[in-house]
Amino acid sequence: MNHKPSAPAGAALAELLQIMARLRDPEDGCPWDLEQDFASIAPYTLEEAYEVAEAIQRNDAGDLRDELGDLLFQVVFHAQMAHEQGWFDFDDVVDAINRKLVRRHPHVFGNDKISDARAQTEAWERHKASERAAKGIVGDSAVDGIPLAMPALVRAQKIQRRASRVGFDWDDIQGVVAKLEEELAELKQALDSREPVERVQEELGDLLFSGVNLARFLEADAESLLRHASHKFEDRFRLVEQLAQEQRRALQDCTLEELEAYWQAAKRKLAEKRQG
Repeated sequence: MNHKPSAPAGAALAELLQIMARLRDPEDGCPWDLEQDFASIAPYTLEEAYEVAEAIQRNDAGDLRDELGDLLFQVVFHAQMAHEQGWFDFDDVVDAINRKLVRRHPHVFGNDKISDARAQTEAWERHKASERAAKGIVGDSAVDGIPLAMPALVRAQKIQRRASRVGFDWDDIQGVVAKLEEELAELKQALDSREPVERVQEELGDLLFSGVNLARFLEADAESLLRHASHKFEDRFRLVEQLAQEQRRALQDCTLEELEAYWQAAKRKLAEKRQG
């Protein structure tokens, strides 16, 4: 099997690099592109990554193609700015990831044996730790090196996975559920006792963290679960608005009982639509 990229793909990538260089040309480039730096582009890089994830969730192949192109452009943009600083260029970026992938997959490119995906994940983390040590980044904790800029749910789940790999974990999911119930009880107690808002918020944070841990035990991605729940709420809420509008009612004028009735009706309609 040929694993090399096709010639057209290579030519297209070369064209993209040329376009990026032209956009950053000091004399006749784009004024907006010329004003950007790593810090100003970073939010766009994150945005494009989220749009890729959304296209995947919608199972929209056309949008996925386009969003992957936008994300690739972000990589090219950063590489061009680094080239201008004399740090590295796009070829260096590609070479670095090529070497890293080979290094972290000795069971594919070497003689090591990996039994399953879980074992590969553990091996991957060991390779990352050894790479950090080689760079002189030696931490005393299993949770060192987890980027602070990660989305909170993603970072929480990664922290929990790291702790689990050194034995700091529940024996089974019942312990996780019990911890979740404990955190909910502590939140209720803080509310009932009229604790300061900071204390209530702290308890709510603990509850959220435990919820992420439950997602990990279910081998689910907490970020994806919350994104799905948000989309589900949006769909139901839009239908609630539609139902109220059909009865010439403004939501702000409805009683809690009326709002609940609209909500239940919306749930039934969407369930019937899925089944149909």
